[in-house]
Amino acid sequence: MSVPAAPRDTAAPPGQPKKAATAAWIGSALEYYDFFIYGSAAALVFPKVFFDQSDPATATLLSLATFGVAYAARPIGALFLGHFGDRVGRKQIMVFTLILMGVSTFLIGCLPTRDQVGNLAPVLLALCRVLQGISAAGENASANSMTLEHAPPHRRGFFTSFTLGGTQGGQLLATLVFIPIAALPEDQLLSWGWRVPFWLSFVVAGVGFVIRRKLDETPAFAAQQATGEVVKLPLVVLMREHWADVLRVIAGAMVATVSTIFTVWALAYATSDAVGMSRSSMLWVGALANLVALAAIPLWATLSDRIGRRPVYLIGAAGSAVAMFGYLWAISTGSYPLMMCLGVLAFGVVYSAANGVWPSFYGEMFPTRVRLSGTAIGTQIGFAVAGFAVTFAAEIAGPDGDDWSAVALFTAALCIPPVIAALTARETVRVPTELLGERDVRTAPQPETVAA
Repeated sequence: MSVPAAPRDTAAPPGQPKKAATAAWIGSALEYYDFFIYGSAAALVFPKVFFDQSDPATATLLSLATFGVAYAARPIGALFLGHFGDRVGRKQIMVFTLILMGVSTFLIGCLPTRDQVGNLAPVLLALCRVLQGISAAGENASANSMTLEHAPPHRRGFFTSFTLGGTQGGQLLATLVFIPIAALPEDQLLSWGWRVPFWLSFVVAGVGFVIRRKLDETPAFAAQQATGEVVKLPLVVLMREHWADVLRVIAGAMVATVSTIFTVWALAYATSDAVGMSRSSMLWVGALANLVALAAIPLWATLSDRIGRRPVYLIGAAGSAVAMFGYLWAISTGSYPLMMCLGVLAFGVVYSAANGVWPSFYGEMFPTRVRLSGTAIGTQIGFAVAGFAVTFAAEIAGPDGDDWSAVALFTAALCIPPVIAALTARETVRVPTELLGERDVRTAPQPETVAA
């Protein structure tokens, strides 16, 4: 059994943890604004713009499949971006992913429609979606690693939660931008209206670039560079020494199915002929749920700094399996107040427990030398399952797309692997940052042990 090296002084300069958390929040919000406007468009617009409307059900299914294409690309992006993130640093990857997301999203707003170029239109759409997926693959992992390695050891949960707070902020921003767009007359919406949110990504990328390029590299990674401890092949080390934790992160990341079903499939179901809710009213459900999540995420993360990552994460994963039944049932009743209340409870409160804790929970499983690789690869494979869950949900919902109970059961089943992952994981809340990921470390060592 190897003995971990004596802890080095990797404390961040005063004020740097807040700066890193702010940069992670804003950058993630801007990045995921781009990513989530695609989800709204895929449910409401793209079936009529990019696919054959002679069979509306098939057009919707194909449109939702392009939403999942990005998730298929994310594991590939994670392999490359994770490798370079552990080789050249967190900051470089954070800047690169933001630029790539901004460019690919802007290009979606410029694409020709099916009426203009035929079957080439959905091909170009899928290609741009792949670029979005590659960008997103490195975004969360690099921002999580940046904030975790800058954070005070006793507040890692709180500071890393800013990354997911930014994700929710981006989703909220995307929803709010799409609400007035969705309210446009049908002809204006399908001709030029849907393009506006995508064009705004040009501004999004510019703002994010200015913020992130001024951020310092993390003390932990800088210390590794100074001592020559940066590994040449992080993926080899990761799979040789930390494969079990990679599997845990893959299983844990499947909890994101709750987000994709809530954001995309439930929106398509509620606005279908089976229920008949208006586009704008359903977008407001998502907006309010994300607003509540912005407050809930740091609160859950702060609780995890006190009682541990595992119990809080388990509340979110197991609770979401139950809460999704209530939300989809509420949609089936057609009662707007009921679906608003249960939607906010399911997504804004319960799911936020797992969503706010996983950045620290997953990141603390790995040492600095492979943290970005381990987090990126594990999460993106799990997220790929969550992305295509939307397509499977559309299939199992039946020919009329109204079998909500089958979709709720499917979502609950995909919450079981995250529960198992949490139950088998180590509790890392008391482990010093410089000793995270060491196999023989369970709790923070006593002062006399460190001195010895």
